[in-house]
Amino acid sequence: MSTILLVVIYIAFIGLGVPDSLIGSAWPAIHLELSIPVEMVSILTFLISGCTVLSSMFSAKILNKLGTAKVTAFSTAMTALSLFGFSLTPSFFFMIPLAIVLGLGAGAIDSGLNNFVALHCKASHMNFLHCFYGVGVSLCPYIMSQAFENVGWRGGYRYAFYVQLGIALLLIFSIPLWKKTTSAEETDEEAGVSLSIAEMIKKSEVRKVWVIMLMTNAIEYACGVWGSTYLVEEKGFEIEHGALALTIYYVGMSLGRFFSGLLANKIKTWKRIFIGCVILAPAIVIMVLPLNGVFAVVGLFLIGLGNGSIYPNMIHLTPHNFGKEVSQSIMGSQIAFAYIGVMLAPPMVSLISGVFGIKVYPILLAILYVVMVIALKCFINRLKKQGKYNLASPKNPFIISFLAFYLAMELMFYKMTDPIYNAKKIGFNPEFLAITRAGGCHDSCEGFCYQCRFCPGCKSPHKPAKMR
Repeated sequence: MSTILLVVIYIAFIGLGVPDSLIGSAWPAIHLELSIPVEMVSILTFLISGCTVLSSMFSAKILNKLGTAKVTAFSTAMTALSLFGFSLTPSFFFMIPLAIVLGLGAGAIDSGLNNFVALHCKASHMNFLHCFYGVGVSLCPYIMSQAFENVGWRGGYRYAFYVQLGIALLLIFSIPLWKKTTSAEETDEEAGVSLSIAEMIKKSEVRKVWVIMLMTNAIEYACGVWGSTYLVEEKGFEIEHGALALTIYYVGMSLGRFFSGLLANKIKTWKRIFIGCVILAPAIVIMVLPLNGVFAVVGLFLIGLGNGSIYPNMIHLTPHNFGKEVSQSIMGSQIAFAYIGVMLAPPMVSLISGVFGIKVYPILLAILYVVMVIALKCFINRLKKQGKYNLASPKNPFIISFLAFYLAMELMFYKMTDPIYNAKKIGFNPEFLAITRAGGCHDSCEGFCYQCRFCPGCKSPHKPAKMR
């Protein structure tokens, strides 16, 4: 394949990532200006993701008729126009049709380019491709953070529109290059077997991989959509700083995919997935514990770093895990369930945080992580029975993952409850933390209240001298 065409494909995937991070970084300002509840962002993300699922499922006929080049160029232009519309919208209701257009365009790009790269490129390029998606989603929070200071969130959307328009024009002018480069390669592939949804549901290994794809994308988009809002609402960040922190998260995701691509020829795909799981463990622990906002930013970065490589590597393993003859059908279903995770995660966070507060957001991330790891373990057990999993080391990477999770929890909890450390680094009261570590004032103590420093059980002030 021509190196120039490969560069064009990478840039096209930047265009896929450009719109995905805008809503999450801009929403703290959007909901205030338009006077709408913060939870309404989930409606937009649900519409975008739902239309992306539909577009991915029905894009095959259009791609076969028009070709990947034309569909990608047209779809990128659709997303550019949608971004321009967002910059002009006077109310939330005008965002709804724009979200539909955005989702339909994104689905066609994702389906077309992933399939094209899987057919015509080396395995390492799949990770690099999704790394460039990370470049796109990393770029726009930074653009938005700078726009807040000068032209507001509407100006941020216009800047993103200019970037997307430039990518669309590049794709339009490169259409002849696609035809020239791939004409010799676009021979008939080995005839595949098309599986219906009912047939795939009957396969337990397919159901398990659906759960994996759903969970990893749910983690990705729960961080992308709600990460900035969590930092602003719970950690006291300024809006522009929350948007900048989201950029750090996407940089972590991009780096995870970049290094995974570099190691593709040296480390087996399953091992790269295991490394991602192990990195995720302490990252989520950092998010769960009530630490300083700086720790939360570090946690988001590590989540992006660890989780970023799981999706492209699972996509790459599809022909090996299920066979080339049915890989196309299962590939489409995996991408569909990945976007279902995108659809469900933000509304789930919105619903639960609306009841319990945004403080429960990290706990939801932990639940998604645990479900994903359990599904991975069950999936591998199924592959072993079928003789399709022969990785000798590590023998049980999930023990390593949970051990990392546990050790990180112990270390972080010890640091969190260390009076001297927290008095100097975080600003917590040393006396209060000493009582916390001791467990209360008396044997019958039912707890403590940090704000008033009175024990709810004995109704007396907490005193270090009385600690058991």
